[in-house]
Amino acid sequence: MDADQQEILDIFTRTRALLQGHFVLRSGLHSGHYFQCAQVCQRMDAVTRLAELLVAKVRNLGLKFDTVLAPAMGGLVIGQEVARQMNARYIFAEKENNTLVLRRGFTLAPGEPVLVVEDVVTRGGRVLESLEIVRKAGGRAVGVAMLVDRSSSAARFEVPAVSLLELSFPTFPADAVPEWLAKIPVEKPGS
Repeated sequence: MDADQQEILDIFTRTRALLQGHFVLRSGLHSGHYFQCAQVCQRMDAVTRLAELLVAKVRNLGLKFDTVLAPAMGGLVIGQEVARQMNARYIFAEKENNTLVLRRGFTLAPGEPVLVVEDVVTRGGRVLESLEIVRKAGGRAVGVAMLVDRSSSAARFEVPAVSLLELSFPTFPADAVPEWLAKIPVEKPGS
């Protein structure tokens, strides 16, 4: 693990954003580990530093964009900070009838380049919804930036993607939870 990776892991641990127990993830899968990014996002010094590191990775990819789009709830804080540091416009998608949509008068100009920013990706569902929102709104998604990729690189997108931390903990369907995990009381902390 390089120095940046260790610093990122230390930030998540120090802020109690990386939890251990028995969790039901937004995806419905069960896991013995959970990234509760809301914990890290209440510490502005940590958010600023994580965004600096994420912005550096985005710049290394050469991604050019005018707007950052974040899916609510998880991507809101980090998305706004990435947009602030990149001097980009910031909008977000939120749930309506359990589907992400643009509301509040948010629109995209034809071909407007957009970076999607998310906190944690397990399967990539919210990111895929966000990319579809950009397409339907007439924009052009140029990339995805996330704090944590816990998909074991299984989450694939039609645009370049970058993460600060790639940590994959085993996940299990509800009907295949191992005995050692089933003995721990279940928590559903929320995304």
